[in-house]
Amino acid sequence: MKSLYQFIVKPKGERYNNTKKVGDTSLLLNTSIESFRHINKEAIVISTPAAFNTNINIGDTVLIHHNIFRRWYDQKGKERNSATYFKDDLYFCSMDQIYMYNYKCNLNYCFVKPIKRVNDFNTLKEKEYFGILKYSNSSLEAVGLKPGDLVIFTPNSEFEFIIEGERLYCMKSNDIAIKYERKGHEEEYNPSWAKSS
Repeated sequence: MKSLYQFIVKPKGERYNNTKKVGDTSLLLNTSIESFRHINKEAIVISTPAAFNTNINIGDTVLIHHNIFRRWYDQKGKERNSATYFKDDLYFCSMDQIYMYNYKCNLNYCFVKPIKRVNDFNTLKEKEYFGILKYSNSSLEAVGLKPGDLVIFTPNSEFEFIIEGERLYCMKSNDIAIKYERKGHEEEYNPSWAKSS
């Protein structure tokens, strides 16, 4: 079973990550299928495209776009699968909808860790548009950016992922606007709810 241009993937676990274990009890965090935050973004590759070779292999765990597994309601209120649904919990996924595989960034995607805000007079806990580059790619490395660098990114370019208990922002290389010199007091920001996800 192979698609010509797309990967075939299945969710790693359930389609939605909307439960949390508290002691011996499972707590339901969300009952809405519309919330993108609770859609599973981890998938297992079942089949690779027939039309081209790739570094992504069958059995690899990949991080994908949240709309792959998303369900929605039509005009009559009937629940539907996304347009990527194939059959039996299998979904089509194009190359540009895969952001990471085996902890390597795919294409021109990268991941940035937000940093804590140091201003005591602001209620926001993280400093907007600033972060520490965690996972890089070849295009960023070609211009001298490497993991650990402090960067500024463009507004509304980031989307959230939880990777090994860390909340990271995924974005494209050209959304990194500036490499900022570290002053030494920058501290990564990771909310407590991310650590236990």
